[in-house]
Amino acid sequence: MFVYNVKMSGNKLYKSIFAILIIISIILFILSIYHIFKNFSPTIQNESYAVDDSIKLDDVSEISSENYTNTLKQIHDNLDEYIGRKISFTGYIYKIDALEKNQFVLARNMIINQASQTVIVGFLCQYDNIQDFKELSWVHVTGTIEKGYLDGEIPILKITNIEKANKPKDEFVYPPDDTYIPTSVLY
Repeated sequence: MFVYNVKMSGNKLYKSIFAILIIISIILFILSIYHIFKNFSPTIQNESYAVDDSIKLDDVSEISSENYTNTLKQIHDNLDEYIGRKISFTGYIYKIDALEKNQFVLARNMIINQASQTVIVGFLCQYDNIQDFKELSWVHVTGTIEKGYLDGEIPILKITNIEKANKPKDEFVYPPDDTYIPTSVLY
């Protein structure tokens, strides 16, 4: 039977622990570098990539409360890309005197500050039988985006299907991003 007596001072103990930590750090660094360059291909350097931030709409895309203002902003900013696309969403009927008799805004209230002040945002819609629905009633619509004019080019949603709907649990929507600056007047 052998008995080993290892005598180590506090200074040697700290140096040993420090050396072990340095060795572990070097090994982790080498493994990280290895994983980074393991699948590296020189052809990647010559390719150019572009980020596409646009929201892509499928055959008929359902717009939710969460993506409502982002989608609305994206369509307004890039109208030509979305002409002919079909969308479906829920809002309430909001009529303005300046609109034609078959036009209305399918609206949502967007909260713009901590005091819960809201502005009305929405799509300008066209539907020949809109008089069958009361103003401020909630509806679910499906329609096709077209180019229209109201104080400039704007998207107009030509309604292909409209039905009464219940007010959603989250009836409010929020600005598209942190840089939003309201340009409408609060009434």
